[in-house]
Amino acid sequence: MTERVEHITEARRRLRDAKRIVVKVGTSTLAYGPGRMNLYNIERLVRGLVDAANQGKEMILVSSGAIAAGLSRLGLTEKPAGIPERQAIAAIGQGMLMHIYEKIFAEYGKLAAQVLLTRENSVRHNQYSHSRDALRAMIAMGAIPVVNENDAVTVDEIKIGDNDQLSATVATLVDADALIILSDIDGLYTANPATHPDARIIDEVPEITPDIERLAGGAGSAMGTGGMMTKIEAAKVAMNAGVPMVIAPGARDHVIRDVLAGEPIGTIFPAKESHLRLRKSWIAFGKRIEGDVVVDRGCEKAMRQCGSSLLAAGIVAVDGTFGRGSTVRVLTKDGQEIARGIVNYSNEEIAELMGRQTKDFPASLIQEDNFHEEVIHRDNMVLMV
Repeated sequence: MTERVEHITEARRRLRDAKRIVVKVGTSTLAYGPGRMNLYNIERLVRGLVDAANQGKEMILVSSGAIAAGLSRLGLTEKPAGIPERQAIAAIGQGMLMHIYEKIFAEYGKLAAQVLLTRENSVRHNQYSHSRDALRAMIAMGAIPVVNENDAVTVDEIKIGDNDQLSATVATLVDADALIILSDIDGLYTANPATHPDARIIDEVPEITPDIERLAGGAGSAMGTGGMMTKIEAAKVAMNAGVPMVIAPGARDHVIRDVLAGEPIGTIFPAKESHLRLRKSWIAFGKRIEGDVVVDRGCEKAMRQCGSSLLAAGIVAVDGTFGRGSTVRVLTKDGQEIARGIVNYSNEEIAELMGRQTKDFPASLIQEDNFHEEVIHRDNMVLMV
């Protein structure tokens, strides 16, 4: 990782050529607090999106704020604890939020297209493809899609997750050239600025390592900056899908324009070089992660250098409850994610097989019609390094 630099890096310079850009904005930027919408920031955001679109760029907005808008419409100041009540408020607020967006976009001569997604749209390959086609069609028609998770009908079991993760999923869906996450957090700091006055923003993070995760507030961290871990998870998705991601301050004037000009604002996470094919993209970023397998150094090296399939002999631990056909993460002993893939065996079967050569598998298993030598075949695996 590199700390703040004065010159424009190559990763920043490439943002100048970005054609299709996903911008995510959080509730903290759109509202002063529960039930109090920040119309000044919303208008500034829309102006920035339309200005970029007028330059010939294709813009997609992923917006939080439905519940905050619903609270405002109902005159409430606190979000209720019950799921049905939160869903009802989100349904009320989504209409109000889109009314605000449509009104301001229209004032600048642009159409806004509402898109509500759920986990179901990504876990099924055909729906993943259809969502991709629909978003591209909206862009081709000159509209700016305004995307949010369908909070009125989703519960934890079918949620994509937070809107940071949703924005990375959308960026992957549309083959975006850049993802900009606007937040009240200016970027990734060297320490928590609330408790470390000398903390500095890190300009560029070329790889998500366990140290970066701890810095962002992951396991074992005592200095996490609130909300940063979800952004790091989004960065993993974006980077490995070939999309550079920038965390930038949402309340800054001209922030979208300046980021796309390559200005050293916030923190940039450069993209890996190659874009993934649609099916690989779906495996890595569409399907829900059900568990983890941990591999030894030899297996790690073979996967990194040769893209080898994952064999049971290289597995040292398994975590989570999952069945055959589930998607899992492949981790090093240090906890770094190096791959995602679809497993041929359940967690219980892997626990029994790990560390074994294929020839040492139980005879009953080898004789099955759906026997596999690999725990994850390379065709069903995506490297994340």
